[in-house]
Amino acid sequence: MNSRLSGLQPYPFQRLAELMRGVSPAPDKSPIRLSIGEPQHAAPHIVLEEISAQLQTLSSYPTTHGLPALRESAAAWANRRHHLERMPLDPQRHILPVSGTREALFSIVQAVIDPADSARPVIILPNPFYQIYEGAALLAGAEPYFLNTVAESGYRMNFDAVPAQIWRRTRMVFVCSPGNPTGAVMERAEFAHLIELAHRYDFLIVSDECYSEIYFDEHQPPPGILQAAHDLGVADFRHCLAFQSLSKRSNLPGLRSGIVAGDGAVMARYLDYRTYHGCSLSSLAQAASIRAWNDEDHVRANRDLYRAKFDAVLAILAPVMDIARPQAGFYLWPRTPQDDERFARELYERENVLVLPGSYLSRTADGINPGHHRVRMALVAPLEQCVAAAHRIRHHVESICLTGIGQ
Repeated sequence: MNSRLSGLQPYPFQRLAELMRGVSPAPDKSPIRLSIGEPQHAAPHIVLEEISAQLQTLSSYPTTHGLPALRESAAAWANRRHHLERMPLDPQRHILPVSGTREALFSIVQAVIDPADSARPVIILPNPFYQIYEGAALLAGAEPYFLNTVAESGYRMNFDAVPAQIWRRTRMVFVCSPGNPTGAVMERAEFAHLIELAHRYDFLIVSDECYSEIYFDEHQPPPGILQAAHDLGVADFRHCLAFQSLSKRSNLPGLRSGIVAGDGAVMARYLDYRTYHGCSLSSLAQAASIRAWNDEDHVRANRDLYRAKFDAVLAILAPVMDIARPQAGFYLWPRTPQDDERFARELYERENVLVLPGSYLSRTADGINPGHHRVRMALVAPLEQCVAAAHRIRHHVESICLTGIGQ
């Protein structure tokens, strides 16, 4: 077996299952799970209709590069969304369909990191982070370098804190905007600064933007790496890749459909890798994806549902918790009045509400674990369940404060 497998950390949900082992939740309360970021809104009917109409395509092998119509629809969406009028994405050169961003975020690392690199390559990650970033780095033989994102800095990565000797070994930087779990959105100036560093030190930026279509102000959608590269006039989107998914945007997590867009030279070699990788998107899924990328009505309706849930839940929890509306995304990242593992375990036991301890999404770096004393709550359940969960969480917090056992 690959010896690097021993370096992998248990996945957060494995740790959560172990934490809850032997716990019997309150039998008089129905279970509510806010632990997993799995969208539960209805899938768009236009996509379901397309899936039904395309069942016969399952008798044919799909191509790795994907249907031209899919690449064209995804490129057209990205060009509209990020205002790439002067330097639009080329569907042939700049777009690849992928089987969801999780698969692609892992495989791009394996394709890019060179095992013959004379110095052990570094991959910079936000902390907390989506654990696929770390696992991909470790299995590629790279060294993860964590940048803490904490409330005091607006949950932003401080690239100026990275020593020059680390930058010289850096081959890739992961960013996630809107952030998982913090909901922080990178500003155009931050993207521009990172692009300048990428050109100076010759590394690839991997921008995970799968939450970018869930935001609260219709007039201020989160910017992205392609938009910043376009505005800077970066030819061929060099050093920049954006990863986008239909899972959150269109409530289609089971379709496993996403795109990678950006640096044409990297994409050409990544296509070579994926031809051997053998993870093509089925023709049925591609046809359904075309319908999803071409429609914005269902995406706006989706945002309306999330706005209503955040408004209702925050009205209940803000008076008793250190909690705030994120800039975007569907997570809350509150501070807990006691250790995050204890809080999550006792909340499940007493209220039958499952949340994810924040320390499971982070690593200790520079002497702190930025997820400690925080939990991640995914507001993916229907409104009435989210409201019920908020009332139970409030009752739990108030009982902690009343008994004085928060520490």
